[in-house]
Amino acid sequence: MEGNMGQPQKASNQANNTAKVQSSASSFKRWGRKYPFIRYGLPMISLTVFGAVGLGHLLQGSKDIARVKDDQEWEIIETRKALSRTGPVDAYKPKKISLEEELKATQEKVDINNYDYKRIPRPTEGKSG
Repeated sequence: MEGNMGQPQKASNQANNTAKVQSSASSFKRWGRKYPFIRYGLPMISLTVFGAVGLGHLLQGSKDIARVKDDQEWEIIETRKALSRTGPVDAYKPKKISLEEELKATQEKVDINNYDYKRIPRPTEGKSG
């Protein structure tokens, strides 16, 4: 007897569940018609935002990897050739020169009291002459 009673209950439960699923599906479809933002706008905006965030993470990762590779290459070059990022180690030591000394040296080279006038030809004159 219990077997006979169980069958109709299961069938009615399945019918109830099917009806609930169909009603929730139809209400979801109504949302799409009633509120088009939920159907079209929200997925587009979320895809754009999450895509930008994801691309940012990917680009940052590639920059980190490139920086590590560059540092490793410089370490190899520095150990082999004694180079630093600014040039050879202890190779260039500039002299301590002041601006006044440079001015005096330039004034000795150029005499501003003795000069000749030289006419510069115009572009049209230079070709004919």
